[in-house]
Amino acid sequence: MVAPRPFLPALEGLRACAALGIVVTHVAFQTGNDTGALFNRILARFDFFVPVFFALSAFLLWRRHHDQVGDWAGYYVRRCGRILPAYWVVVAVVLLLLPVAGHPGGWPAVANILLIQNYLPDGLLGGLTHLWSLCVEMFFYLVLPVIAVVVGRRRRSLRVLGIILLGLVGVAWPFLAVVVPGFDPSDGGVNPHIMPWAFFAWFGVGMLAAELEGFLQDAPAAVRDTARRWAGRRWLWLLVALAALVVAALLGPEGLTQATPWQFVRRNLCGLVFAAALVGPYVVEPTAPVLESPVMQTLGRWSYSVFLWHIAVLSLVFPLLGIGLFRGGYLATAVVLVATVAFTVPVAAVSYALVEDPARHAVNRWWRRSGQPVQPGRAGHVDRAGQPDRARRAGHVG
Repeated sequence: MVAPRPFLPALEGLRACAALGIVVTHVAFQTGNDTGALFNRILARFDFFVPVFFALSAFLLWRRHHDQVGDWAGYYVRRCGRILPAYWVVVAVVLLLLPVAGHPGGWPAVANILLIQNYLPDGLLGGLTHLWSLCVEMFFYLVLPVIAVVVGRRRRSLRVLGIILLGLVGVAWPFLAVVVPGFDPSDGGVNPHIMPWAFFAWFGVGMLAAELEGFLQDAPAAVRDTARRWAGRRWLWLLVALAALVVAALLGPEGLTQATPWQFVRRNLCGLVFAAALVGPYVVEPTAPVLESPVMQTLGRWSYSVFLWHIAVLSLVFPLLGIGLFRGGYLATAVVLVATVAFTVPVAAVSYALVEDPARHAVNRWWRRSGQPVQPGRAGHVDRAGQPDRARRAGHVG
């Protein structure tokens, strides 16, 4: 048996790529270049970096917790400590200071504060619309202990079967939603396509990657070497990811058109392939000089704050540059993209240094002072909301 590497720097760098990819798709949308030409529709499908985020989180949590049934209170405290403080600051700034939020009613504002906006009709507010995916991810964090209790300590084949069945829930949901009362957006209902269980298959990608990692640890050396050799053919997996983007772009639907159940499932399956092609190879063969570079590692640490702040920053970039929303050619998209990244990264660095990282450590210190057990620091656990935690860094565990 070969012990796994506790910290995979390539995944930290991949997180940076995912955050920047999501910035690209939102810039393309807000400059009106997400529909029409195939290139535009491919830019729109850069939202497939959302399933990359989901898969990364699922992998890094499942490899730790799938066989643990214990300190779930501590797990929930740490999840909240990593996610909520930085999130609340963004929500407060957008709602109180930025015109993009408009004048939301009380319930939508409260729903965004509580991170339950997906479950409320018209709960997505200007400057915060992208946070629907964080609402989905929080739901996964909440149910992960339940999944671990049900299948975590069973043999690997049953765990894999359980994960696949969980993913099939997401595949079936769009067809079930059409007959469930309250899930018709055209009639004032909740949007069924942002319900957390619709994306279980995307999280399943990461969970299966964790199971694959465990399988390869126990496998003969020849099997491991073959798997690493194929995973190391990065060009092949990049082509697979690109093919998923192109297929989804060609098949549509374009823009914000409400997808039919079949269209939604088809698009989600393309996102699944995209995430698997990007995350899986770096789990099997984690060596990646570019992703492990200091720049990408730093951006990876800041990626959660980049994700949180980029839409708010984008809303200010347009008036600053004198460019109108939903108009302009590729030059406008390029200029807005450069400006958004240039402003978002420093804001994210400040958010990380002043809010995200201090709050995370403060919550852990409070939990220790409360007399509750804290799992020993384990080098390099990372998730969407933060950086690798090494044992020397105050014993933080994600």
